[in-house]
Amino acid sequence: MQLDGARVLVAGATGVLGGELARALAGAGARVALTGRDDGRLRAVAEELGGAPALAADAVDVEAVRTAVDAAAEALGGLDAVVVAWGVVAFGPAADADDAVTEELFAVNTLAPMSLVRAALPHLSDGGAVALLSAVVADAPTLGMAEYSASKAALSAWASVLRRELRRRRITVLDVRPPHVDTGLVDRALAGSPPRLPEGHDRAEVVAAVLDGLREGAREVVLDPAQQRLVRR
Repeated sequence: MQLDGARVLVAGATGVLGGELARALAGAGARVALTGRDDGRLRAVAEELGGAPALAADAVDVEAVRTAVDAAAEALGGLDAVVVAWGVVAFGPAADADDAVTEELFAVNTLAPMSLVRAALPHLSDGGAVALLSAVVADAPTLGMAEYSASKAALSAWASVLRRELRRRRITVLDVRPPHVDTGLVDRALAGSPPRLPEGHDRAEVVAAVLDGLREGAREVVLDPAQQRLVRR
């Protein structure tokens, strides 16, 4: 798809990666609308982007998310793409995981993106795109991160089915599964302390890969382990 002039909703725009994606999309000429949990930070990003439409919404509040999607579509005159960068993390042995923490992981990482995309589909133009920020743990579940890994794997599985179901509308579904990226997320874990993690992957490369994946109609952004760089396919 052509990003210049595209109408794009970025969910999770108050996060580090979501904010950088919103800035990069705007820099590529897209007309961007924003949603995120922190109203103050959301307004700051919106002002930075020249007064982009923005409506705060808690990811797990289905009605608030639907309202934000409808407002974004109205402000932009429809949607050509949706980028979802919501996420929370928790650490610890699977046998010791707290049920409430596990429910929140799935609510934010899995169910909330599903709800947002469902709300956006009636507004999304044929030939448009959906980009979902998953993680490498969807393919390589990690010790001490079983529930987080499972929540991301579930989102990735859902994306693979959605992609096939939207084929007639020519809507691409881009599943982005980068390695660990230093966004401060591990410092805001719902529970536990992180295991030893590799050095954070270059955020700029992740952002560029998402934009290129949208342009090319790619299905996935994944890490090439031999070259230690992101590839699109």
